[in-house]
Amino acid sequence: MNICVLPPRPYQHFLRGLSRTPFQRCRFIFHASTHLGSGIPCAQPLNSLRLHCAKWMLLSKGFQRKLSVQTTLKDPTEGLSDKEQRLVDKLYTGLIQGQRACLAESITLIESTHSRKKELAQVLLQKVLIYHREQEQLNKGKPLAFRVGLSGPPGAGKSTFIEYFGKMLTERGHKLSVLAVDPSSCTSGGSLLGDKTRMTELSRDMNAYIRPSPTRGTLGGVTRTTNEAILLCEGGGYDIILVETVGVGQSEFAVADMVDMFVLLLPPAGGDELQGIKRGIIEMADMVAITKSDGDLIAPARRIQAEYVSALKLLRRRSAVWRPKVVRISARSGEGITEMWDKMKEFWDLTLASGELIARRQKQQKVWMWNLIQENVLEHFRSHPTVREQIPVLEQK
Repeated sequence: MNICVLPPRPYQHFLRGLSRTPFQRCRFIFHASTHLGSGIPCAQPLNSLRLHCAKWMLLSKGFQRKLSVQTTLKDPTEGLSDKEQRLVDKLYTGLIQGQRACLAESITLIESTHSRKKELAQVLLQKVLIYHREQEQLNKGKPLAFRVGLSGPPGAGKSTFIEYFGKMLTERGHKLSVLAVDPSSCTSGGSLLGDKTRMTELSRDMNAYIRPSPTRGTLGGVTRTTNEAILLCEGGGYDIILVETVGVGQSEFAVADMVDMFVLLLPPAGGDELQGIKRGIIEMADMVAITKSDGDLIAPARRIQAEYVSALKLLRRRSAVWRPKVVRISARSGEGITEMWDKMKEFWDLTLASGELIARRQKQQKVWMWNLIQENVLEHFRSHPTVREQIPVLEQK
């Protein structure tokens, strides 16, 4: 990040003022003709001010007589102890080598709410992001992984579907990561994290990684750090990321802002089909899959499929190249799952070729940025000493 400032004379007061601002840990670049006065040589570190001069900078003619200060971010690894540096290096090296234990420890680090561990997590994420960009450049700018969000009401068979679907993908040579989000208790704050126990075969597969995480009160069916976890999984070499959200309500589709494709799983014979799930989440779905389409439920599954095909025609399309599909699947018999994967690959190819996939990811990064800003501003506000003192009084009033 570069910030150019045109400071007033005398420059000495300006620079000393900077030493009392958040820009203390930045590097400054000055125009060659700038005279900073005695006691502030520009060619060497300004130790007395805790400011560092990086190099001379030539400006355009219009600014020949002005002083320009350009700041660049400090190396994120500065300020770490040797032990912390070794931990970050160990996690990063193990992660990019595909070690599942290091991936698990990295996700635990980014999920931590401890302030120092949050700083370590940011350093690790910076390293992974640089590696991620390098790998994308080697891949001719194409995304490294296909991100798929799965949502649906409780009992729709999400975990059973992921078990069968995941085994099929790993047998075809893919590396699969499943980020399963479980709701946290409002009373105790605990979470069952039972998704992994329902995927016994897949959890033993060395080409699959399943990570259950608690919501900790985060709305939208995802966790506070799901975006970061997706990045870490991609850094670990997983080319398909499945994000399974908590049982869906009217607003549990924040996952649509994190993935390339959003798949809604619905059980047959749930009753109140078009009203119960509500329009909001149907509008976000790129594919609707009617589960448990076997045995006595085949007839109701076909009826619901026809109803949703009709309903989707009335909704505005999110994509110019893709019309949402409605499929019937059975994780017990395997019916329709191969065809569903073929349609998902078709979606990937169409949106990638049209540029929609890249545009969607760029839009998602903006959403991610603003979510982080909102979260950090609120946290900063609540932890401010004056506010912290007033909160009990205001709550009592």
